This record gives sequence, structure tokens and C-alpha cells, in this order.
Amino acid sequence: MSDIMVPMRDGVRLATDVFLPDGAGPWPALLERTPYDKRAARANEYTAAHPEVFGRSELAGFFTAAGFAVVFQDCRGRYGSEGRFTKYRGEAEDGFDTIGWIAGQDWCDGQVGMMGMSYSAHTQMAAACLNPPALAAMICDCGGFSNAYQGGIRFGGALELKQVTWAFRHALRSRAAAADPVAKAALEATDIRAWMARMPWKRGHSPLSPVPDYEDFLFEQWEHGAFDASWKIPSLYSAGWYDRMRRVPSVHISGWYDPYAVTAVENFTGLAARGQDVQLVLGPWTHGNRSRTHAGEVDFGTDATFENGMGQDFVQFRIQTFRRHLRGEGLPLHPPVRYFVMGGGSGGRGDHGRLQHGGSWRSAACWPPEDAFPLALYLQETGALSAAKASHDGICSYIADPDNPVPTRGGPITSGAPMMEGGAFDQREGATGLPIASRPDVLVFETAPLDAPLTVAGNVSVRLFVSSDRPTTDFTAKLVDVYPPSSDYPQGFAMNLTDGILRAAYHAGFDEARPLPADGVTMLTVQLYPTANRFERGHRIRLEIASSNFPRFDVNPNDQPGADLSPNRRIARNSIHTGGGTPSCLNLSVLPDG
Repeated sequence: MSDIMVPMRDGVRLATDVFLPDGAGPWPALLERTPYDKRAARANEYTAAHPEVFGRSELAGFFTAAGFAVVFQDCRGRYGSEGRFTKYRGEAEDGFDTIGWIAGQDWCDGQVGMMGMSYSAHTQMAAACLNPPALAAMICDCGGFSNAYQGGIRFGGALELKQVTWAFRHALRSRAAAADPVAKAALEATDIRAWMARMPWKRGHSPLSPVPDYEDFLFEQWEHGAFDASWKIPSLYSAGWYDRMRRVPSVHISGWYDPYAVTAVENFTGLAARGQDVQLVLGPWTHGNRSRTHAGEVDFGTDATFENGMGQDFVQFRIQTFRRHLRGEGLPLHPPVRYFVMGGGSGGRGDHGRLQHGGSWRSAACWPPEDAFPLALYLQETGALSAAKASHDGICSYIADPDNPVPTRGGPITSGAPMMEGGAFDQREGATGLPIASRPDVLVFETAPLDAPLTVAGNVSVRLFVSSDRPTTDFTAKLVDVYPPSSDYPQGFAMNLTDGILRAAYHAGFDEARPLPADGVTMLTVQLYPTANRFERGHRIRLEIASSNFPRFDVNPNDQPGADLSPNRRIARNSIHTGGGTPSCLNLSVLPDG
């Protein structure tokens, strides 16, 4: 059944395709809601044994053969559905109404499971917040906002510019562009790279101006810099709705180089704390690429795939998970947490020119793993990173120029083309050929070569004592595994593991932008993405501190608190204070030896 127009509470109808098993029902139903065309193959729908992408009917056939009805739906305002598309907003209500419609069909047994990756995962958690009675299970793959302000749209107060590149790419494919040849021609003639170099933008003067609906939702994300009521709706902030959410079993999947690792961890820990049946899977993957062994310039070995980590491919995993939760068949294959510890490989250059970093899977009951313990490494004025606190105060200063931002090189990124790519890359190389760590606006702190391996697994943060001659600026942090020189890498290899940012105007909380004190030192905590990595003997642990990471995040103009789009660009002199009464440090979660 194709293009069934399902009515929502406001009368807008959403285009919906239904696939039914052979024989007599009713059956439990599986729902995926998407803005990417319900009939178009999704690039992530492949397995290690079947690297070609499955078509939508082919994919639905796997689930109908297992005894499930399958429902694919276009989100509001996209492809076959009516209404206006406003990214993310309204997905809770539309999801609730769709689940109710499915449960009322004579071919459904009253149980609805939800599945899907990225935006389709966001629609799951959004709907769950409104407690739909028929919702019975969820598999949230690389998405499902716990708090879009702190992972997905913004992070640490800064805007993730993947929102810009996503909006531009999908504006080109939008219904508005298709209906307006002039608007479509204007978008096609746009040089997005040139526009990105000319930030900040303003409404009516941006690459999205030809399609006002897309420009509107992007600027709504940009203009609401503080964590105000606009962010606290169920479609964006499931963490604020956990206590009202329907208690259903759920799986949360992400990767170390996926922008939703924070979301997956927060949803797992938040829902597990309420006693729910919840599972977490974290691999060494970029967004949705769970059956690949590499991310960027680094390969993690044959064990790195979802198939090897979970003992079955992702299609079979979903079938078995829904059989367990919707039919009561079978038991979990693993403890609640499966995570991949990167590292332990040969360190040589592989056949495809990638660093052979290696890695292995582990299990845990919680996150961070129950056997992990905290380790603080203190920043020293000399550039050292040490478990010992410096006995005297020190200061390290640099100039942050918003017109010359520190370039992004890899990391947890998706939808960044053509501006940026996610994954692990050698940080010795920069966009201009200058190693990132050699820039005068990047502070480098690193350990001596390790005498023994050290394995980190958990959440990562940096406590900084800072001062600035501007009332607002940013502080970024990047954790790097530094390889020593070798025959394949004569200069070594500096592999990025995780990063984070804090817009310093939110030093006292994200509810309001406040100026940094004109005199004195302020303590900040920069949250990084979670990670798990084995630093081998002879490697160094490096922490890079700067004030920009562009185009991963928008650049702070260093003007006034809350004025993220100010045209007034100011150079800031920023300082990190170390030792004595200002013990800036890197906080890690470390596994015991062996």
C-alpha cells in the first residue's frame, strides 16, 4: 500500500507506505519516519556481507518475512507529505499521531516498534516523549536527541555548522526549490565555500535566502544562543521528558566519530537510571557506517564492524531485538553496553594507506564502564601534561582572531560536505599545510612518552582556569593520541580522538549569556565527546587548547555575550592559568591494566 495519506491532529496528511507479511494478521508494526524520501534507499542500509545498499522494498521484505508489518512515512513538508517542513519541530506530535493511526489498523496487533537512523532516530525519541500508548520498542541509530542544544544542533553554546551544510543541501532538493525555477537556479549557482568564508550572515542575506523556510529554521537555531524555552520541547529535549516518557525497551547506537555519541550515552544513562531495559552500542564509526573498519585516515581492523561486535549484521540485530521486545522471543546476546576500544594495532600503513590503529570490543553493565576510575592530568606552563600538579602558578596566552580560525580536521561530523569530513585524521596536517599544533593560537600540552599502555573509556572533560580581554570568547579542547616516528610515519602520527567547545559567555550556565569578569580568572568545564582508546607504550597523550574549530562550529566574533552573529569581529587575548590555585586539568576515565 503506497502513499496512504494519514491525517494529523491539524488536518495535514502525511504520505505513508505500508508493507504487510503474507498470510493473516494482525502483526506488530515497525515504523520509520524520514525527511529523506520514504522510497529512496538510505546510504547506511548495507552490511559487511552485502556492501551494496538495500532498496526500500528489499529492506522492508526482511522484516515482513520475519512477521512484522513495516511502515515508512515522509515527514511533514517533505516529498509526498503535506504541510510546511520546519526541521525537527513537530516530530513529537506527528509521531504520536502516526503511532495511534497504525495501532488502529486491523493489520496491526496494537504494538508499534520504531527504527531508523539519524533524523529517523530523532523522530523516535520525540514521539516517545508524548507517551504514545502503542509504542513498544525503539532502536535509535545515530540520533534521538537527548538535548539538541548540547549535541546535534549546538554544543557547548556554539552552533554546529553541519546544520548549515545540511540546510543548503536539502534546500536544493526541497519542494520550494522544485516549484520555483528562479530559487533553484540561485541555489545551484551558490558557492557555499565562499559563503562560509564570509560569515557572519543575516536573514535575507545568506545562501538560503532563496528558500525562506529553510533560512528561517536555520536562523532560529542560530539566534537562540541561550538554553531557553525554544529548546525544551519534546522534539529537541528528551532528557527533560524522561519522567513522562513511555517506559519501553530501547537500543542506542553511535560511533566515536559520529555527532550523536553524546546523545546515545545520555539517553542510555538517563533511561537506565529509571530502570528501563536499555542497551548501548558504541563503535569506531562515522555516522551510520557501522559495517566499515575505517574512519578517515585510520583503520581499526577487521573486528571493528558491527557484525563482529554484535555477532550478527544490523538487519538481523533489529529483527532479533524486535522479536524479543514485541513477541517475547529470545534473550539479549550481550550485557547492556558493548563498546569498542580503539588501539592495539601495528601502527603501520595499511594497503589503503591508512594507519593501522586496531582495537577490540568489550562489554560493560553501565557507562562509563563499572571498572573505570578517574584520572586527572594537569596542564603545566611548560606544555607538559602530568599526573602531578604544578606547585606554582603559570600562564599560557595566545591571540584568537575570528578572521583566522583554527581549521577543523576530522572529528564527530556528518552532513559536512563539501566543507568538512568526519573521522580520525593526522592532526600534523592542516588545511594550509601548517600543522594545527604549530599554529600560534593553539596551545599544546602532552605527556612524556608512556612507559606502559594506558586505556581510557568513558566521558572526557577539561577543567580550565581562564582569562580574556574580551567579555566573550570560545575555548576548544581536542584529545590526541600521538604516535612516535616510525618507518611508515617518519614524523609520527597525531590521531584525533575526541573534541569539545565552550562559549565562555555561558560559564555560569547555559540559561543566559554573561560576560567574563574583566579582571580575574574564571573556571570553565569543557565537555568533550565520549571515547575509548588504548594509548600504547611510547605514545603521548596530547591536549590541544584553542578558541575555534571551524567549520565544525561557528566562530565567536569575540564581541558581546549572546551576539553570535555580530558583524563586529574582535581579536581576543586569551590565557590558560595552570598550577597552584588554578590547576587546569584533563579529566579521563581509565580502565585497569589488563
